[in-house]
Amino acid sequence: MRQRYKPWADDFLHNHQNLIIPNPGKQRGKWQKLFSENQPIHLEIGTGKGQFIVGMAKQHPDINFIGIEVAKSIVVTAGEKALEAGLDNLLLIHVDASHLLEYFAPGEISAIYLNFSDPWPKNRHEKRRLTFSAFLKQYEEVLIPKGEIIFKTDNRGLFEYSLCSFSAYGMLLEEVNLDLHVIEDPLNIMTEYEEKFSAKGQPIYRSRTSFKN
Repeated sequence: MRQRYKPWADDFLHNHQNLIIPNPGKQRGKWQKLFSENQPIHLEIGTGKGQFIVGMAKQHPDINFIGIEVAKSIVVTAGEKALEAGLDNLLLIHVDASHLLEYFAPGEISAIYLNFSDPWPKNRHEKRRLTFSAFLKQYEEVLIPKGEIIFKTDNRGLFEYSLCSFSAYGMLLEEVNLDLHVIEDPLNIMTEYEEKFSAKGQPIYRSRTSFKN
């Protein structure tokens, strides 16, 4: 995602530490204490500009949401959307998801969303894909037993790779959708990318998988 430099981003992060949580490793195992209600926590990895996670938090007030975004200028944009929405069931963190176990304790998360992740198409970059087995191992640890991963992408190659990765890991494939918008799911919240690609008639792929434990 192309980033526009925001010289005031550091000030925004400093002034909104109740929304974009600093030092998230200190909250490991204690995230529920930061929310007003004790309810399931869902995690989006790669929040982008925040349209999806803000929409989900509005649609599901009975769920607490945490969004991870590594790019500072983008997490600030998501933070602006979250502030405008005035939600008390949404938090953001500015970290790299490759170190997920540093921020979340085993069984702390109920579901994980992977939306339009970088496909890393070259074979030598396979280990960077968010559906690579090393990432799945981390997801399995932080999720509750039988916790779900909901994955959406416009990239058919990444989708096929991910289905194979899920199956090889021994996960249960509960949904495999090759054109999400044909079914017109009323509960589907679109990301910025999803709106762009679906408007061009490009199919959106979605899978829903869970761990067997």
